[in-house]
Amino acid sequence: MTQTEFLNIVMPFKDKVFRLAKRLLISTEEAEDATQEILLKLWNNKKKIQGYKNVEAFSMTMTKNFCFDKLKSKQAQNLKIVHSNYEEKNTPLQTQIEQKDSVSWVSKIIGDLPEQQRLVIQLRDIEDYDYDEIAKMLDMNNTAVRVTLSRARKTIREKLTNTHNYGIK
Repeated sequence: MTQTEFLNIVMPFKDKVFRLAKRLLISTEEAEDATQEILLKLWNNKKKIQGYKNVEAFSMTMTKNFCFDKLKSKQAQNLKIVHSNYEEKNTPLQTQIEQKDSVSWVSKIIGDLPEQQRLVIQLRDIEDYDYDEIAKMLDMNNTAVRVTLSRARKTIREKLTNTHNYGIK
């Protein structure tokens, strides 16, 4: 496999690998390092890549496993949630502040979800994978993915509603 072929296969989903790593590791720097490690592993095993049916799903599974290993190894400390991917320039300041606050709450709520729910939310609602791909990546059956996603969304909705309506944190 040439460098050009590798780039054509891997680069289209490089950002998805980064976003998943960022969701799991929270720190931008840690996510960048994880992304670089995954890309390096893919490059080192470029001869085997052609044997996989879905290189993107394989890469996402590698990313998930790498991030879990990193979190387990206690290297990830003092992490902070920062989201800057929701910006709109023509909205009033009050609306922008409210949107940032809501995004912050949703991010915090997602961070407090059980690990599997957090992963399914990330892969389905943020990365836009379909249920079959998520089931394959997380080694779950399709029904379990749907149930996990439903529970995660319900928890997010309830906690966000409580926060907005009653000030409950």
